[in-house]
Amino acid sequence: MTTIAIIGAGPGLGVAVARRFGREGFDVALITRTTDRAHALSADLAGEGLTARGFAADVRDPKALEAALDAATATLGPIEVMQYSPVPQREFMRPVLETTPADLVGPIEFSVYGPVAAVRQVLPGMRALGRGTIVFVNGGTAAVPHPDRAGTSIAFAAESAYGHLLHGALADEGIHVAQLVIPGAISPGHPRKDPAALAETIWNIHRDQHGYRHFADDLDS
Repeated sequence: MTTIAIIGAGPGLGVAVARRFGREGFDVALITRTTDRAHALSADLAGEGLTARGFAADVRDPKALEAALDAATATLGPIEVMQYSPVPQREFMRPVLETTPADLVGPIEFSVYGPVAAVRQVLPGMRALGRGTIVFVNGGTAAVPHPDRAGTSIAFAAESAYGHLLHGALADEGIHVAQLVIPGAISPGHPRKDPAALAETIWNIHRDQHGYRHFADDLDS
């Protein structure tokens, strides 16, 4: 059996995706910033009968992220699906006219260096399998930049471009790269933005292997 690695896993979307893929027989690697959260989430899922393990890494530390993905592969087996969905830090969202070069370091580390490090780490295993799915999950500023959220608007645009380039470069190898844009907040009870509904969308992206950019909801919602 193969593994889904969820980078930036939390109790909402991350756990919902883990449950959805776990029902299909995937083992689950949960990568979070702290060991305590990683172990707590994986213990909860294991209590539900899923094979889940937690690993700690800050996505702004490429070496730590690479090590966590290596440990996940060694513990659970080949990573067939990778979801990159950490939640941006509040300080990334400054008005554009107040944004300095230093203010962009964190967002770029978070949304460019992290994804590149993660993809390069999982790609050899996907190539060996002859298949794979990589999903980048972003907020609405990935599609429509917002003047009060300059950091994420700029960094998500770069992440989007990287993912789109991968989508074209890897298609002939059976590796599907996609982006899910979630406008606004993830909202329990919402028909399209409830964590379980989003998890179903991500499962469908993996299953159908069609298209690059997907929207969880209308951009003005």
